[in-house]
Amino acid sequence: MLDRFLSLITDLTEGPQEAFGDDDYRLAAAALLVHVMAVDGRVSDTERARIEAVLASGFALSAADTGRLIERAIDAEASADSWTSFADLLAKRLDEDGRRRIVDMMWSVVLADGAAAELEEAVVERAAALMGVEAPRR
Repeated sequence: MLDRFLSLITDLTEGPQEAFGDDDYRLAAAALLVHVMAVDGRVSDTERARIEAVLASGFALSAADTGRLIERAIDAEASADSWTSFADLLAKRLDEDGRRRIVDMMWSVVLADGAAAELEEAVVERAAALMGVEAPRR
């Protein structure tokens, strides 16, 4: 009960919250990051922390909004027919520099634990191809 009260106080003092609709490119980017984090069957605290840092700095989000975005991304990724739909949305909504930035975010998450699994690399490369940008190995 104390946790819920503290959460309410935090929400009230932080000001307006970001809304992350289904057509929000930030949600699509976060869902891709969640997918690439989990695709190898292991989710480390380091990868989770990297996603938080990348999204917060990449989209200028508060810690609370970053947490909400990640929660929405987990739900979106789990309910999507295919992760490629997120790459398709990003291809339509972002310019080339923006799409490259998303690929860089993906590499950052993949390499957070020190090594890239083959499946993780394949997802980044396929997502980059769907977005029409190169995915040079980092």
